[in-house]
Amino acid sequence: MTSGPVLASAHDLELVALAATGGRPAFGELVRRHGSSVRGLMRRMGADHAMADDLAQDAFLAAFEQIGDFRGEGTFQAWVKRIAARLYVKRWRREARADLMAEQAGEESDTPAGAGEGGAVSRIDLDEALQGLAPAERICVSLCYGAGLSHAEAAAALNAPLGTVKSHVKRGLDKLRRRLSPDGDGGQQRQVHG
Repeated sequence: MTSGPVLASAHDLELVALAATGGRPAFGELVRRHGSSVRGLMRRMGADHAMADDLAQDAFLAAFEQIGDFRGEGTFQAWVKRIAARLYVKRWRREARADLMAEQAGEESDTPAGAGEGGAVSRIDLDEALQGLAPAERICVSLCYGAGLSHAEAAAALNAPLGTVKSHVKRGLDKLRRRLSPDGDGGQQRQVHG
């Protein structure tokens, strides 16, 4: 088979071709390259560290089983992230963590994370800002911008109306813009147009 240094320098498409013929070391190299980004996406979507690890492992197992379906139209990383995102959505729905159809009273909060700390927080990182979103907003934004799904694909994955997904994405992005605004006031003083 192929040696470690050769695999480490191979392009993802070459590794996919080797993995499609049963090359486990080649697929192992793909896992090594892209495992952390898949786990990161799962955490951004709302999974804790253990669940993110489990979902990433399940996604790579599914990718290995379906490696012949990868056509190279996008990157391998994007393909496996889509698999992982769909697995997360299935688990999320199965555990009934949130009901996308119900608009929760009090869901809107314009208070940026860390505002009660006397203004000591001047910058919030993206992961922290995502955790400040309502669960439905976080998963919709993560599917569309982290996993690369279109609004329609996210709606199909969530079994939710397209308009609902678009609303959650827009509301989530508006909140993220306010929380991550460079002026540090959470964007409460200015209007965000876009």
